[in-house]
Amino acid sequence: MYLLLFILVVYLFITQSDYLARFYYPFPYREIIIGEAQKNKIEPLLIAAVVRVESSFNVDAKSPKGALGLMQVMPETGFWAAEQMKLESFSQEQLLDPHVNIAIGTWYLAELFNQFDGNLYAALAAYNGGRGHVSRWLREGVWDGTRERLKDIPFPETYHFILKVERTYRQYKRIY
Repeated sequence: MYLLLFILVVYLFITQSDYLARFYYPFPYREIIIGEAQKNKIEPLLIAAVVRVESSFNVDAKSPKGALGLMQVMPETGFWAAEQMKLESFSQEQLLDPHVNIAIGTWYLAELFNQFDGNLYAALAAYNGGRGHVSRWLREGVWDGTRERLKDIPFPETYHFILKVERTYRQYKRIY
């Protein structure tokens, strides 16, 4: 009972206090995120939310599946995006550079927004679960691309990723 009360008090304190909220929801790499978001016509706070969910702003983050850096870009995606973006001399190690990682991750998310006609949920699902999978789910009627039917997404990790990004984005909009 006391633990539940403590959690409630901490939650209320964090959500009502911008100082503590900014501590819990930091916004490092702000200049890079804002610059790349503006370049790609994406809300900067959405990018900050994706970075927080993907890596907790750990520039050296490496997933068990091989995703790297702040936005957890898969090397294959990084090479493809770098080619599309006409980045010269791109190497996998550059995905650990905050500027390169945020530039590629933001460009890729913008590309997914374009591919899925501006659908936030489909773009986020594709960012996490792969554009091929999401295209197939939509085409075959497995998922209709709406928030209401997120539970129809066959990958639990992708479903939870979308909910975490949405919740974090909402907090960033409230705080910043």
